[in-house]
Amino acid sequence: MFKKVLIANRGEIACRVMTTARRMGIRTVAVYSDADADSRHVAMADEAVRIGPAAANESYLRVDRIMAAVTATGADSVHPGYGFLSENEAFARALAAQGVTFIGPPPSAIRAMGSKSEAKKLMERAKVPLVPGYHGDQQQQDLLLTEANRIGYPVLIKASAGGGGKGMRVVTKRDEFIAALASCRREAKASFDDDHVLIEKYIERPRHIEIQVFADRHGNAVSLFERDCSVQRRHQKIIEEAPAPGMTAQRRRAMGEAAVAAATAVGYEGAGTVEFISNPAGEFFFMEMNTRLQVEHPVTEMITGYDLVEWQLRVASGEALPVKQDQLEIRGHAFEARIYAENPDKGFLPATGRLVHLAQPSAVEFRRNADDNGFHDPAPVRIDAGIRAGDQITPYYDPMIAKLIVWGEDRTHALARMQQALGDFHIVGIANNVDFLSRLVANEAFGRGDVHTGLIEQEREHLFADAKDEEPVSHDVLAFACARILSDEARDRTNDPWSSAHGWRLNTNYRRAVALTSASGIHNVDLEYARDGFVFHRDGVDHTLAILATGGSGVSIRFGGHTLTADVVRSGEELHVFHNGRHRALKLADVIAQAGAAEAEIGRLTAPMPGKLIAIHTSPGAKVERGDALLVMEAMKMEHTIVAPADGVVSDVLYAVGDQVAEGAELVRFAGTGVSG
Repeated sequence: MFKKVLIANRGEIACRVMTTARRMGIRTVAVYSDADADSRHVAMADEAVRIGPAAANESYLRVDRIMAAVTATGADSVHPGYGFLSENEAFARALAAQGVTFIGPPPSAIRAMGSKSEAKKLMERAKVPLVPGYHGDQQQQDLLLTEANRIGYPVLIKASAGGGGKGMRVVTKRDEFIAALASCRREAKASFDDDHVLIEKYIERPRHIEIQVFADRHGNAVSLFERDCSVQRRHQKIIEEAPAPGMTAQRRRAMGEAAVAAATAVGYEGAGTVEFISNPAGEFFFMEMNTRLQVEHPVTEMITGYDLVEWQLRVASGEALPVKQDQLEIRGHAFEARIYAENPDKGFLPATGRLVHLAQPSAVEFRRNADDNGFHDPAPVRIDAGIRAGDQITPYYDPMIAKLIVWGEDRTHALARMQQALGDFHIVGIANNVDFLSRLVANEAFGRGDVHTGLIEQEREHLFADAKDEEPVSHDVLAFACARILSDEARDRTNDPWSSAHGWRLNTNYRRAVALTSASGIHNVDLEYARDGFVFHRDGVDHTLAILATGGSGVSIRFGGHTLTADVVRSGEELHVFHNGRHRALKLADVIAQAGAAEAEIGRLTAPMPGKLIAIHTSPGAKVERGDALLVMEAMKMEHTIVAPADGVVSDVLYAVGDQVAEGAELVRFAGTGVSG
């Protein structure tokens, strides 16, 4: 077995690998960029080596710097995680030349499956069903357009070297193809340094089902069953589950055998994932093979009882797989929800900033009660994370905060556990998708297993917050906010009561007004100081409010005859109340400042996130119509188009292509009807 493993990655996957390595007695080495110097994965490792500036192409994607770290630390193995260099054939060969084990497949398998086009040609020869498409080497624009016309719209343009939803565009008609192709190529080049694409028929209402495979160098290969990864936004997975809802034993066996055959055909070793797309009739087609561990591997670990990172380490060191296919079975059901720093109500734009507060549901170690073969009982709740409270989410990498994984005896049980766990996941300081995920897992279509890649768009009216439809802020929530304000004031006052007149009035009770705002409007509360606490007055309702206890962000009150508890976090003038599985954001009102801010936004178009300006499609004086593309920004290797909010005239463009802009920066001055930033 290895003595020291270097993890050529960051964030939650680096922490995940270190957890298993530590349990197996293997020392770990972290690598880090300047942006990650104080990160959790650096703190967890036995050693850590700086590899460059924040940008990935100057640090985590630099083979020479990773190799130098391997030499400097004497690591005898490298785990690449996923993303970055995990499917880089040259990196695997460089390690082999230095006598260091790459914990992954042989370079030849990476080469065979690394190109989506070449992989599909290989699968075609192996008689694995393929989606109709063009997978050729010729990349002339006119040829690709001709092929798209031949296949028939809608078509899907995909980066040949791609993954993670990057470099992917759905085109519904001919006159949209050229612009979509250009955008796809730019994103592919930025993400993979390769702008080759393939074109496929876009299957409507498809399901994305992948098979986890594992092989060793002794000729053994197994399928660890399927994962359903159909629920996606921006062509990226957001919730995964295993087993797939509605999967029959016959279809599971057929897909598993096809996946194992694909791995065997390229002499595969280690963990791999064969991805299929399935239509409503149940037919399945090969999409690609990922020659690495996947982000969603925990759901497979939950239902099979095996640690896949341990299997990776053992297989890479020359051991045989611990079990045969007939020894594997599915136990229960598991979900994984990806917690991201992003704003679902703004097209899932990634967010940056400091994580002021992070409270998570109770989770247990993902391994326990292991037997001689490494089998373990699943934990009910597991969290894989690389981010801690106080950490900064930067624009340089994927904005994942954590993965929340749950297990239940069946899908219904697991779904209930996920709903509860999401309610206990509290984040303040940065936009995030926890509330959106809570609505998603409570959605009726999702609950009955009617999943497909268009589910989020199909259920849009039920999944996205809308201030006009938001339920009123309850008296309980306002009472908790007031309790936090009052307790903070009490803590900040001097201990000498004779030096403060706060709350005191001669021959009368002191009464004060508190104005709080939320997405649904302004909420006025009158608080009257009384002998045993306060009297809460709002909308003709009078309740006694007593603060029973506060500790950290926890608040316990007696209100309206009930004892209630909540997590109430204050960040400046903002108050975040987490109560009964709901998060309500409130702010101490400043009506004058709000009116001024609204007026200042008129005639402006601002950056929805920090990033780089990569294209400008307008100029001063240009007349534009609502929806016309004005600018294109890139953030976290994803493109975002800024469009005209109404018909009007562009009066000024304030940045040039290549400029870095901050979130909220004014990009375009625009004169139109009904314009706001």
